[in-house]
Amino acid sequence: QVQLVESGGGLVQAGGSLRLSCAASGRTSSRYAMGWFRQAPGKEREFVAGISMSGGSTYYAESVKGRFTISRNNAKNTVYLQMNSLKPEDTAVYYCASSDSNQAGPYNYWGQGTQVTVSS
Repeated sequence: QVQLVESGGGLVQAGGSLRLSCAASGRTSSRYAMGWFRQAPGKEREFVAGISMSGGSTYYAESVKGRFTISRNNAKNTVYLQMNSLKPEDTAVYYCASSDSNQAGPYNYWGQGTQVTVSS
């Protein structure tokens, strides 16, 4: 059973930074691509960033390019999302996801989510 547990969310002012973490268990997560998604109130869940098994390939939504950085520590089975220059429109519940592919999606396993609120 794959389990993904997010942490690091919170309230931050616009222009600030947060780092989200996702701890994976239940299988060797280092063999699989991981990603971050978010869902704002009244909106559909959207892709934010993805990272390949080795960490050699990363993918970002246009809205976060240059501000967010995804990374992973396979020895700790943990994926991170460093979020800088946060904007009020980044407010959402952020979800960690795991794929059965080693490069990218589709993502089949999901965490419970962590709330990020950016005040103006």
